[in-house]
Amino acid sequence: MASKKPKITIKPFRHQIQVDPNYAENTWKLLKGAIHEIHKRNASGLSFEELYRNAYNMILHKYGDRLYKGLQQVVDEHLRGVAEDVAGSVDDAFLESLNQAWTDHKVSMLMIRDILMYMDRVYVQQHNVPPVYDLGLMLFRDNIARSTRVKDRLLKTILGMIQKERTGEMINRGLLKSITQMLIDLGVNSRSVYEEDFEKHFLETSSNFYKAESQEFISTNSASDYMKKVSTRIREEMDRVAHYLDSSTESKIKEVVEKELIAAHMKTLIEMEGSGCIALLADDKSEDLGRMYNLFARVSNGLEFMKDKISNYVKETGKKMVQDPNKQKNPDQYVQSLLDLKDKYDKLLVQAFNSDKTFQHSINQAFEYFINLNQKSPEFISLFIDGKLKKGQKGISDEEVEVIIDKVMMLFRFLQEKDVFEKYYKQHLAKRLLLGRSISDDSERNMIAKLKTECGYQFTSKLEGMFTDMKTSAATMEKFKASKEWNQTHGVTLSVHILTTGFWPAQSASKCNLPTELSNCCEVFKKFYLDVNQGRRLTWQTNMGTGDVKAYYASKNHEFNVSTYQIVILLLFNERKEMTLKEIQEATAIPEADLKRNLLALSMGRFKVLNQDEKTQNVSMTTKFAYNAAFKNNLVRVKIPPLGRVQDQGQRQQMRQKVDEDRKHQIEAAIVRVMKSRKTLEHASLVAEVIKQLSSRFLPDPVIVKKRIESLIEREYMERSKTDRKVYHYVA
Repeated sequence: MASKKPKITIKPFRHQIQVDPNYAENTWKLLKGAIHEIHKRNASGLSFEELYRNAYNMILHKYGDRLYKGLQQVVDEHLRGVAEDVAGSVDDAFLESLNQAWTDHKVSMLMIRDILMYMDRVYVQQHNVPPVYDLGLMLFRDNIARSTRVKDRLLKTILGMIQKERTGEMINRGLLKSITQMLIDLGVNSRSVYEEDFEKHFLETSSNFYKAESQEFISTNSASDYMKKVSTRIREEMDRVAHYLDSSTESKIKEVVEKELIAAHMKTLIEMEGSGCIALLADDKSEDLGRMYNLFARVSNGLEFMKDKISNYVKETGKKMVQDPNKQKNPDQYVQSLLDLKDKYDKLLVQAFNSDKTFQHSINQAFEYFINLNQKSPEFISLFIDGKLKKGQKGISDEEVEVIIDKVMMLFRFLQEKDVFEKYYKQHLAKRLLLGRSISDDSERNMIAKLKTECGYQFTSKLEGMFTDMKTSAATMEKFKASKEWNQTHGVTLSVHILTTGFWPAQSASKCNLPTELSNCCEVFKKFYLDVNQGRRLTWQTNMGTGDVKAYYASKNHEFNVSTYQIVILLLFNERKEMTLKEIQEATAIPEADLKRNLLALSMGRFKVLNQDEKTQNVSMTTKFAYNAAFKNNLVRVKIPPLGRVQDQGQRQQMRQKVDEDRKHQIEAAIVRVMKSRKTLEHASLVAEVIKQLSSRFLPDPVIVKKRIESLIEREYMERSKTDRKVYHYVA
């Protein structure tokens, strides 16, 4: 076993140095004298290298405690004297004196720190005491900044200068910046001194100042002027922070200003008579509304409050508009006023409300609310579109029509009864197509494409079928004109549209006694068509036709473009000069309502082809109509317009009954679809799902949905659960 080698340790030679017992005191006196000279600003004659070496040796010989405490005592004594000088300065020179003392102290402490750098590096670290410079800050804070004669005076002076600036006086911002920075520095790595000795009081006085100022200003000025003042005050406070306050104060003073100037007066600004939010909306003051939006955005729930008030105002404005009796007499004026209102708020959204989605949604909800208050809205919107898609629009291009239609589609989206709109639109489209009044096929198809995008294929499938019928009819008429049957019409030019049942508005085949000339032509075409298309059935819709009639007067001959019913009526007056309404009905078999409407168009309309003895719109069965031999007009071809485009109450009721009947089937179909996929479902869930599925066409009444469920149960499409009557099971 190998033996261990001895371990050799080499130690340094220890030279025993005998230290002078008075070494520490003598060295400290030297350093103390140097510190006094630094405080007197006589440092130019000092040897910093020698002073550093003396301080180094004191630390090295374990006299650090004597050095640190001695420094603390000397600086403390010096600052007490400085505090007396600062406190004794006159008011105008107080801040200057304090700032000078602070500047001198910082310079002194930097020099002292350089001399005692080794103490900072060793003694301070070992004993966990504040570094030399930080010690100087603490002593300045305790002896000067927080002395009884300086602290309150300092706060009062700073707040007084800020108050002066707020009232328009010029102040020394540079001096204030130095003082506030002093307070920050005295916190020694924290803002406690700045916050406790200044910021807390600054925020409190600011709150009181703005509370008083806002109450005074808002009571004597308009909302617009007040908001301008608020914007100015906010800018001033932000500028104040940037120039002489700490950046941490920005959010706090902003909160104070916003609370006192905005949040406390939101209700007043909104409702102020003549200049509040409501008045600004009425006068289209987008700039002021934008200023209000930006100010309210600064406070909690400010925009929510503003949005609700605007929404309520839009609802009330729109409600008055849709319930205005004068506007309800004119569909074009009614819809145009809605479009103008929508344009107004669309512009405000961009110019004033920063295209805020919540504001847009709120305004859209308001429009949906009041548009659906008027049951005539679907009809009027369809009539408005009808007017724009008809021929004869003067001073308006296809591009402008397209823009208008796009705007109208916004109103269409707000309609809850889109199925009612569909009924009316189908009627109006049918008339445009059958009477050849469409501005262009492209415009019609573009409109249908827009409806398909909004509501899906099912909504427009029948409308597209109507176009297919028109194309097929044109081809059929070409064949008829080329056939031998064409020569059997005896000079009557016949044009027939073949309409597929189901695509076109449902019309009951009303009986009408056609004159022999017309009935013969109809029979000729019927024979031709059924020979080519065997198995089909033709039913003549005389209430949907038009034609031209030549009229011979002593002054001039005319050609009247009238409805088929009016042709039948006018031809009666070849035989008799005067007839009562009852006699005309017996001769023509035209339904009474249609007969009255057509007779009024001929006797009380723009062109009085017939004379009426009572000169009234409320004709009776005894009212007499006579041939107007004195009829005169500069035009040869005269188009007799129908008497009004708006349906009367009876027609509207019939339309509503048809819609209600259709809705029953749609609700039942939706119920069956849902139950077929779910098999078992609770009542509330079923109703909610059905309403959701049908909401794109109309909003079903839950009571009606319940009745349709009962009907389906009776017909054994579904059944109630034996254990829970609120649960349904699908019956396959």
